[in-house]
Amino acid sequence: MRRGTRALITAAAAALVVTACGGGDVERADVVRVENGEVRGVVRADHAVFQGIPYAMPPKGELRWRSPHRPADWAGVRDATKPGSPCPQVGSSYSDTRSTDEDCLFLNVTTPSTEGRRPVMVWLHGDGAIGAGHHFDATALATKGDVVVVTPNYRLGVFGGFGLAGLAGSGTFALQDQREALDWVRRNIAAFGGDPGNVTLFGVSYGASATAAHLISPASRGLFHKAIMHSGFALVDLPAEAWYPGLGALPWLAWRDTAEIEQLGRMVTVELGCADIDCLRALPVGKLLEYPQVMNIFQPFGYGNPDLPKVPAEAFPAGEVARVPVLAGNTRHEHRNLVEVFRGPVAAEDYPRLLAAAFGDRAAEVEREYPQGAFESPGRAWAAVLTDRVWARATFRQHELLSAHTPTYAFEFADEEASEHGASHSTDIGYLFPDRELTDRQRDLSDAMIRYWTAFARTGDPNTGGLPHWPAFGEGRHVQSLASGAITGVDYRAEHRLDFWQG
Repeated sequence: MRRGTRALITAAAAALVVTACGGGDVERADVVRVENGEVRGVVRADHAVFQGIPYAMPPKGELRWRSPHRPADWAGVRDATKPGSPCPQVGSSYSDTRSTDEDCLFLNVTTPSTEGRRPVMVWLHGDGAIGAGHHFDATALATKGDVVVVTPNYRLGVFGGFGLAGLAGSGTFALQDQREALDWVRRNIAAFGGDPGNVTLFGVSYGASATAAHLISPASRGLFHKAIMHSGFALVDLPAEAWYPGLGALPWLAWRDTAEIEQLGRMVTVELGCADIDCLRALPVGKLLEYPQVMNIFQPFGYGNPDLPKVPAEAFPAGEVARVPVLAGNTRHEHRNLVEVFRGPVAAEDYPRLLAAAFGDRAAEVEREYPQGAFESPGRAWAAVLTDRVWARATFRQHELLSAHTPTYAFEFADEEASEHGASHSTDIGYLFPDRELTDRQRDLSDAMIRYWTAFARTGDPNTGGLPHWPAFGEGRHVQSLASGAITGVDYRAEHRLDFWQG
């Protein structure tokens, strides 16, 4: 159909029936009106995609390190056929996504149809220092699950987490962006066939930790109705050497006290040759990105402030969380790719040294529990230690705490064919947002996961016809294992030696 014809359809606010037999197939218009104006997306046979829709003003100049402001209206029809710029980032060894463009607060919408009222799933990408919403192709999730998927950008690193004494919002600008995107969904998603009263917030890694923050934050109440967390850091602390060589122990991976963020901000301000926030706001993006590790320094979310009063370790036990259903879990070998990609090879003589640095007087006991000879390599032994101590212990405790207050469903992604590192950190995401060729068995697992996830988005319960039953975590501490050809319950405590780590 020619673009001019579509424009006529839009102008007439009518749908054109294209089946000669008078059936129910409808050709959808490619222009949708949101509160700031009209946007033109791309319509395909079974879905439509609208990209690069601004949900806030560009946070640059005087708006750098301020709360997000609603975007200005635009005249005419805005092109939404291609993504907007990623937020400023330096890229990494595993993702070359460099950007210096602060005009980046965009979101993307994938919908099976602009008619009706479907569940909405808002995806928060991971990492915290790199990434963008448009990196995730939501076609399969939207069409197979009959849901509307929204993938926003948000400010990263120093742009999302900077703090300074007297600066309102210190350490929370990324969280505020995400909340603004959720509020945009509340106000606009009906135009894309979404139900603003049925929104699921979900994310991976840093995005899952952000989801945990929104579960706690009073300011986010009512903006979402279900939550899904993949490999989040809500309760994760780090022993020494666990993340990078030479990195000391950290009480939390995802969180930092706002006062400490402000102290770091003062140090960076001085070293950049500035005296105040006005000077910092005038610096070019490139100048900020040149500061060593500046994106990682300000990656943690600030707590002890109105946006995030407490860390999850304090809020979860007290029941200070949104009463929404939760689906959460991690991967079978969570830390394996983090060792093999970030750290590199671990020699036999390194293993006892790493254990001593991480566990001190308990190192020999840990080595007896995880002897090198029981694993393919010293690196895999070290990865198994960290998977169980860092990830499994924290994730299981999260399930216990949340299930005391709200319906909670737990999973472990266990497909050994997911990558060369097996079922490791974030490898499950490629089954919800397929970005490579899958085997038949993997495709079946992907379809099952999409059905479970979208059933949960629809009703708050992942169970749906034709798939193995998934009991809630509260029913015997059930954890659903997801692997190619095998979806079943798993003895998570035994598999990850939690009696050893919690003893």
